[in-house]
Amino acid sequence: MSDFWVFGYGSLMWRPGFAFEEAIPAHLEGERRAFCIQSYVYRGTPEHPGLVLGLDKGGSCRGMAFRVADGARDVVLAYLRERELVTNSYIEVERNIRLERPARDYVRAITYVVDRTHPQYAGDLSREAVLAQVRDSVGQAGSNRDYVLATAAHLAGLGIEDPLLEWLAARLMAEPAS
Repeated sequence: MSDFWVFGYGSLMWRPGFAFEEAIPAHLEGERRAFCIQSYVYRGTPEHPGLVLGLDKGGSCRGMAFRVADGARDVVLAYLRERELVTNSYIEVERNIRLERPARDYVRAITYVVDRTHPQYAGDLSREAVLAQVRDSVGQAGSNRDYVLATAAHLAGLGIEDPLLEWLAARLMAEPAS
């Protein structure tokens, strides 16, 4: 069997939640990381939704590729589907990604893109609108603020620039936590 890869671009990068053989920075063309999904479960509620990252069409995205052992494929897929498809606002897809290692290999990876027809799709929001929504939202996995700060810190640690996340993190750090 061939290798099984998972591409993470948000919280999967810093909290994958599954066993993997290696993690390699990777690049995906054609989709970009965006705060485009209203979170009703993990980082908000239906009454006070948070905002989480999705892969939306256009641009490109640097993230993390996880190589999963062949024997763990079914277990990891089941875990990812339970985690990522909790409200079906994402669509599970396979994409070509380029591993950022000396050989710069291309591999096929499972990832999750936003379903633009889903009611939780938020579309393109201004950074001020994103800040207002993530500032005080809390869900089953914790505060939306912590999600933003952890993702921004992880990206910075990998040398991945994301101007919106950097701006959000700076603004949230300047405010007292609620």
